[in-house]
Amino acid sequence: MKPETRNDDPATPDRRIRSFVKREGRLTPGQQRNLEDLWPRFGLDPADGAFDWAVIFGRDVPRTLEIGFGAGEVLATLAAAQPDEDFIGIEVYRSGVGRLLGEAAQGQMTNLRAICADAVEVIDHAIPTASLDTVLLYFPDPWPKKRHHKRRLVQTAFADRVHRILKPGGVWRLATDWANYAEWMREVLDVHPGFENIGDDNGCVSQPPRPATRFEQRGLRRGHAVVDLAYRRR
Repeated sequence: MKPETRNDDPATPDRRIRSFVKREGRLTPGQQRNLEDLWPRFGLDPADGAFDWAVIFGRDVPRTLEIGFGAGEVLATLAAAQPDEDFIGIEVYRSGVGRLLGEAAQGQMTNLRAICADAVEVIDHAIPTASLDTVLLYFPDPWPKKRHHKRRLVQTAFADRVHRILKPGGVWRLATDWANYAEWMREVLDVHPGFENIGDDNGCVSQPPRPATRFEQRGLRRGHAVVDLAYRRR
């Protein structure tokens, strides 16, 4: 199994192979209300230009970005438990964004912001270089069929992007419940010159610093083994 060394990534973003298919269901009334009422408070729009985190949060503290936060349970839990750090999440599906906005408002989480957009485009156009301490990528779509492997988010080109936005010494944490995708991630990242595997002796992380997610629990019910990985930016 040999990962592709790069995505189909020409200059025009609409030609890029995406790692997601936009099939969004109907929003619940609560999610719609959260998007309408809470977005001005917790939402960020990459169309406004590059983010200035110190201005957005009013302070300069460690920052974590979660890519594809789903329902937002990990991000909300981390933000609530670590009020002295700032957390940003990117999710393309509005239902998940609406759910997270509700959690942020209920918990009065001034240290949390959400972005509803394609993560690759956000990284390319709105996230400053070396501005993040941690990047999280938990349970991305595994695209299990071989003909769809080109859609997997973890590719060399994407690793280059994460490397750019992480501070030197920053950490990229990943998790998947698909063994084939875990192998793929390692084949991409273990040889990347900008990253160092900081897992246990076997290269994986046995006790990851994160709460369980719905995707993880679903995978476990199906008999899948969960693999966590961690890489430090050189």
